[in-house]
Amino acid sequence: MKIGVLALQGAFIEHIKMLKQVGAETVEVRLPEQLEGLDGLIIPGGESTTIGKLATDYNLIEPLREFSQHKPTWGTCAGMIFLAKQLTTEEQPILGSMDIQVNRNAFGRQIDSFETNIHIDGFSDEPFHAVFIRAPVVTRVDDNVQVLAQLDDGQVVAVQQDHLLATAFHPELTDDLRLHSHFCAMIEKTTTS
Repeated sequence: MKIGVLALQGAFIEHIKMLKQVGAETVEVRLPEQLEGLDGLIIPGGESTTIGKLATDYNLIEPLREFSQHKPTWGTCAGMIFLAKQLTTEEQPILGSMDIQVNRNAFGRQIDSFETNIHIDGFSDEPFHAVFIRAPVVTRVDDNVQVLAQLDDGQVVAVQQDHLLATAFHPELTDDLRLHSHFCAMIEKTTTS
């Protein structure tokens, strides 16, 4: 299994380390041709406007949009924003692949970052320790989108739509491999069906 990690900016190295721990081959993606032959792609956290600008500069927007329409793609934090069909705030380049609306920086500035335990649907009862850094939140989901996790106040922080996965937090900054394993299982399901 070969999984690409968009390596324009942000926490791509940490995702690569996690993927290697679950036995996946990894590729750093910076150019459109590096998407060829990949079974899946992770769009990491970072600064969503910077990722959008760099993706535009490197002619990656359309290739990424095309890839995410057909192959498993997971966006974490800024990656969730990038995957969304609609944003509640300022305009920026997005892929518009996932039927969700997202509010950028929903919890405030860097100083308002936090960590908390959440329950993820379909996972064991053991909580997932989630790291939120200038995190977004999903403000609307279409009927075809499954909510996987919410905060205690009901704010949606993890969703799945067929072969697309999005999390508002940074699983790559923990030792918990469950979400990376889940993404690999999504890829296996897609490649065998």
